[in-house]
Amino acid sequence: MRRNCWELRRYETGDGFMGKTAFIFPGQGAQYPGMGKDFFENSEAAREVFRIASEVTGLDLEALCFTENEKLDKTEYTQIAMITTELAMWRAAREAGLQAGLCAGLSLGEYAALGAAEVMALPDIFRIVRMRGIYMQNAYPSGGAMMAVLGLEGDSVEAVCLAVQEETGRPVSVANYNCPGQLVITGAQDAVERAAEACREKGAKRCIPLNVSGPFHSALLADAAEKLGKELEGVSLKEPQIPYLTNVTAEPVTKADAVKALLAKQICSPVRWQQSIERMIADGADCFIEIGPGKTLAGFMKRISKEVKVYNIQTMEDLETVMESDIIKGA
Repeated sequence: MRRNCWELRRYETGDGFMGKTAFIFPGQGAQYPGMGKDFFENSEAAREVFRIASEVTGLDLEALCFTENEKLDKTEYTQIAMITTELAMWRAAREAGLQAGLCAGLSLGEYAALGAAEVMALPDIFRIVRMRGIYMQNAYPSGGAMMAVLGLEGDSVEAVCLAVQEETGRPVSVANYNCPGQLVITGAQDAVERAAEACREKGAKRCIPLNVSGPFHSALLADAAEKLGKELEGVSLKEPQIPYLTNVTAEPVTKADAVKALLAKQICSPVRWQQSIERMIADGADCFIEIGPGKTLAGFMKRISKEVKVYNIQTMEDLETVMESDIIKGA
């Protein structure tokens, strides 16, 4: 693989300096045994990320990520495993010379974006993500649910959730705006099931229960958000070196003082992923590189816009492909 540093195309906008290429990082649910192993074996930068994460958390991240085990699908372990893998991949990509002008991450992936924007030091990211996973795992141990709604647009799903809440007095709301025709609802299990039924009546093609341990991104996780906010109080932050977009508002964050409140609020707020991508495209981004396990975000991109280039990096071979691509050569 080439090791000299390629400069990606950049441009100026009214909001400040951005590049046309964006890094995007996936969230919980894309994990699999063996993720990141070839980066660990071939990149010193990636190995260093795993070393720091294991040292900070007291967990064996190599065993957690690289071997078949039950912990990998448990939220308190999934989150630290995913974020370690994503940051290891990103560090390897940076070591190879890959750069971008802005970044974003879906839910948990926002912490990888914070790393890529150099807002938070790696030890702090690992410590906070480890506690985030524990708080979210324990916040609502039973009676919550999440369900993907396919084939119905956001305003219709929002209306259904509001009507069900008023009818039942039970919480249900939109958790994720993933892409056109794909949303996720969250809340109390009975309310989510009733909302899914109502969505089908309004024309949803499918409503698919998600195998999750709680009603994430709902008001039911307010306790976890409060605890995370306290954990964040002692963390030192730097000004973003490149803008990153927050899930809460789908707007660029350019100042460090806004980050802590947004991260706490994110736990019980909708993930505005579609809106975030649309904002980046409106600001001029024309190439998106998904860094992390799976190809979930690349799939969403195909539904959001067919006018931009999309790459995925989850193996060293993927990284080599990107490094040989037109975005590097400047075509």
